[in-house]
Amino acid sequence: MYFVYILYSKKFNRFYKGQTENIEARLKKHNDGQVPSTKPFIPFELVIFFEKETREEALLLEKKLKNLNTEDLIKFIKKYKAN
Repeated sequence: MYFVYILYSKKFNRFYKGQTENIEARLKKHNDGQVPSTKPFIPFELVIFFEKETREEALLLEKKLKNLNTEDLIKFIKKYKAN
């Protein structure tokens, strides 16, 4: 099982999208400053995540999310967080 996740840095008003096999360990790495691309923006909170059966499915969703602008990403989060 793979997870596609969206993190949010309230302090910097920034979103981060990624995929992983272990969401808890990955969130810890982000908040411990072990991920260079997110280190300057910690702390992060987990906003939402989706389970995918294969890495290919997870990568496809991650790519789609990374191509959304902030406004569309927020709409996406609101749509799926309500369900």
